[in-house]
Amino acid sequence: MMEFDRAEQDNGKIEKTSENGINTETHASGTEEDCKSCEDHEEPQKSWSLERNWGFTLEELFKLALKFFKEMNGKAFNPTYEENLRLVALHKQITIGPYDPNACPEIGFFDVLGNDRRKEWLRLGSMAKEDAMEDFVKLLNSCCSLFAAYVTSHKIEKEEQEKRQREEEERLRLEREEQERRRLEEEARRREEEERRIKEEEQRRKDEAERLQIELQKQQIMAVLNAQTAVQFQQYAKQQYPENPNQQQLLIRQLQEQHYQQYMHQALRLQQKQQDSNVNQMSEALPSPVSNEAVPTCNPNSQSNSLENQDQQTDSKAIHLCVEGKTGEVPIIAPSMWTRPQIKEFKEKVLHDQDSVITVGRGEVLTLRVPTHQDGSHLFWEFATDHYDIGFGLYFEWKDMTMPASTETTETKEGTEQAEGEKQTEQRQCPLVHEIVPVSRRDSHEEVYAGSHQYPGQGVHLLKFDNSYSLWRPKVVYYRVYYTR
Repeated sequence: MMEFDRAEQDNGKIEKTSENGINTETHASGTEEDCKSCEDHEEPQKSWSLERNWGFTLEELFKLALKFFKEMNGKAFNPTYEENLRLVALHKQITIGPYDPNACPEIGFFDVLGNDRRKEWLRLGSMAKEDAMEDFVKLLNSCCSLFAAYVTSHKIEKEEQEKRQREEEERLRLEREEQERRRLEEEARRREEEERRIKEEEQRRKDEAERLQIELQKQQIMAVLNAQTAVQFQQYAKQQYPENPNQQQLLIRQLQEQHYQQYMHQALRLQQKQQDSNVNQMSEALPSPVSNEAVPTCNPNSQSNSLENQDQQTDSKAIHLCVEGKTGEVPIIAPSMWTRPQIKEFKEKVLHDQDSVITVGRGEVLTLRVPTHQDGSHLFWEFATDHYDIGFGLYFEWKDMTMPASTETTETKEGTEQAEGEKQTEQRQCPLVHEIVPVSRRDSHEEVYAGSHQYPGQGVHLLKFDNSYSLWRPKVVYYRVYYTR
């Protein structure tokens, strides 16, 4: 095929041939310089055209052609003697280079095939390696029509391999991206976990510090409260358990804890009242602030609740549970109040004394007058009711120096003629009455309400049982009142 093309080039003609879809074009020129320039110009175009049509590079295409030639020669095709010589010579030109008589061994005279191959190799001259590859492929394609199908099958296989390779690369890229994304998410999660742990640790330390601060404040408040109620609680516990010291200590601890809870409840209630009240009204109703070392006192003329004033000063170092008065400098100590659940046992004890069971009618307020005793220093009270709650308050009526002190406990019902007569007598003598505990409803049908109050001076304690809010039900009250030294 190449010999045929070269013959036509020598005759100065132009020929176009189609070899299984491959267009090759050779131009004839009048001079040797034009031919060389034309060949130099067409070399990249031929190579590019060959690669574009076959789908392989020139080197890859030559390797396929050489493999096909070695495997299929004499099986799938039988080239002529001249074609075989030409293919062998092109192969030597590609692998060894141009013929060099000094480097090549001598061939015997009678070796016809070797001499013919050497002549054909010598005829190639200084042909470039790329040109030799291209001629080898074209000559093999012209010798065997199966070569094009062979290349096409390899092209399809190559495309599939490239496709699989691209898919694998894409899969690996996606895996790397997924791994990177997971790594970033894991780092972000670890950072969030670390930040959350740090915040929780800080919050835990803060809560622990607040808990310790609250516990310290509780201990301080309880120490002040216990110092004031130690004698009263001990006497009360001895009366309840006269021959059992362990039960006495247990009861004292229960009473101290209940006293603290009621104290804090009163403090919270007072704080709520302060938030809801007007600033001007508060400045008029509340006493002027005192320092931590000041010992507050109370004037009997003041109508404010000493327990609420005690709640305002929970943070004071020297708490005396009394307010500062304007005249008289007479201290009034806030009462100690507590509850206990043994309501059934209390009622059974009180039932033995018929005078200790009273009935407060519907819409009525019953007042128990308990004068101070010359041999006593504290007043104690306990009460409970059947089925329903009742209002309770404590007041202190200062003794009129011109009136003899009463030594008996009397019971009166407000709204009766006797109460009106006493009220008129009190109005004529103008006794001073101080509010110790404001009247409020107590769940005395569920627990026994008890308390004690230190005598502020000579006078009468007024225990008010208020049922004025009930329009249908009278209340049965079980109570005990006594004094201690």
